[in-house]
Formats: sequence, structure tokens, C-alpha cells
Amino acid sequence: MFLRQRVVAGKTATGTTIQAELIVATLAEGKVIPRNAVLSGEVIESVARTATQPARLAVRIDSAQWKNGSASLKLYLTPWYYPTTEEAGEDLQYGPTQPGKRTWNGQGQYPDTSRSYKPFPGSDSDKGASVPDTASSTVSNHRVMMKDVEAGSSTDGTLTLVSKRSNLKLDKLTAYVFASGDLSPVPAK
Repeated sequence: MFLRQRVVAGKTATGTTIQAELIVATLAEGKVIPRNAVLSGEVIESVARTATQPARLAVRIDSAQWKNGSASLKLYLTPWYYPTTEEAGEDLQYGPTQPGKRTWNGQGQYPDTSRSYKPFPGSDSDKGASVPDTASSTVSNHRVMMKDVEAGSSTDGTLTLVSKRSNLKLDKLTAYVFASGDLSPVPAK
């Protein structure tokens, strides 16, 4: 799920309400929660790292709401996340970078290769510019553990992330994993 706001241990106060958006339909506590459901919860522990104490962060999701329903939940932030990767878009350039004798969309030849592509007719600000490659961000298919972060659970089931090396920071562009049960590691493939 993607958080709708940034969370930083020690800066985001305990009790702060948070929201997240589910990026894939998920089975949680016996209920199917549809993609794009809005999950709500709160920060239940937030302590910044000091020279003598580790950073501590605990986030709990309490409910999910979607177009035709809602559910009460008890999910906790885990040390797993799905990193964002960059994927190169389609190469839209033509002109000097590609041969001039190939057809373009089946309608004639590429423009003369001795001239640069001008994105808009009459645009003087783009002299010599070519169309840039487009890129998009996607979520990886493989989860990874947060570096130097351990998870500890208390007797009431609360899961707290602990880092002795750095402060814990959650951003809005990373897909985080929340769980309700046992966090035993999954064997590597």
C-alpha cells in the first residue's frame, strides 16, 4: 500500500491519523479488500534515534473503506517494502539518431537526417532539441527488507520497527507491507 503522507520516527507524533491506498486486492483477516481501498489508522509509536536509543516506529491500520463496503482491521507496518523501479519508455526519437530510409508509421520516410526534430512548429525555444525518452516508475515484483531494521512484537500483537543505525522514514512513493499475523521470514527462492 502507498501512504498518503510521509511518516518520520520522532517527527510524526504518536496518535497522528494516517491513510494509505491499497495497490492490489488483498485478503486480510478473512476479508477481500479491493484494490484502491482507502485504509485508515494511526501512528502508535514514534521515537527518533539518539546516540543511546534506537529509532522506533509502529503504525497500525484500523479500517478499510471502498466504494461498496468497509471493514475493520488490525494490521501493522512490517519491515518489508516493494521498491520503486524505473522503466524506460518507448524511444520516440527520430531524425539523426535513426536511419532516414526507414518508414515512419508506414506513411513515408523519416525526415531528413541532417535536421533536428522540432516538437512544435514555429517554436524557437526548442531549436536543436530532440524528443526525450519517457520513463515511468513501477513497483517491483519482489519485496525486500528495510536495511538495518528489525521488527519486534509485544504481547498485545503490536509490531514495532526498530533501527539502531538511522532514523525511520516512510515516504509516499514506496509500497509498504502491513500484516496481521506471524512475521516469520519467507524462505528465499
